[in-house]
Amino acid sequence: MPGCGSAAASGPGRPATEQIFAYGAAFGLLADRLFADPRHGHPVAAFGRAAGAVERTLWHDHRGWGALHTAVCVAGAAGAAALASRAVRDHRALSLTLTAAATWAVVGGTSLGREARAVGAALRADDLELARELLPRLCGRDPQALDEPQMARAVVESVAENTSDAVVGALVWGAVAGVPGLVGFRAVNTLDAMVGHRSPRYLRF
Repeated sequence: MPGCGSAAASGPGRPATEQIFAYGAAFGLLADRLFADPRHGHPVAAFGRAAGAVERTLWHDHRGWGALHTAVCVAGAAGAAALASRAVRDHRALSLTLTAAATWAVVGGTSLGREARAVGAALRADDLELARELLPRLCGRDPQALDEPQMARAVVESVAENTSDAVVGALVWGAVAGVPGLVGFRAVNTLDAMVGHRSPRYLRF
């Protein structure tokens, strides 16, 4: 029967994509919980260095060049992730490993919580100088212009925003598009932090 042949072709021989992503993402989140972000050699930092090199080559005070820079960086990262996913798609263990590694690389919930708790501890100890020293790790505001309540609000707002950016958004795009979705989202998010500023250099780029 034609229907039986079609079902067999898409059945046990091909791992369930949704199941692989669910388990791989869970392992990746567990790895983030256990190991957090490494101090050196983080994949996102490597992407940032590569994006910086592309920017130095392509920068012009023009929206078209900014669009090209974004396309090159995001397509390069997502394309590499797509090729890796395609290479392991018929191997359940390798697909799980790739998904877990990508999830660990793009989420940053544990490091975010650690930095927020450090500022909170400094504020509870009334050590405003230490709190001001630590706050730039969470947000781009000038800590010297903030008093204690304002720094506390900055921490809460930064945790909320970065939880969306560093965890929730990444997992949503991963659920939609697998490993390329995870990596592509993180590439866009990283570029926003690098060139998404309304400064004279980046206003049009």
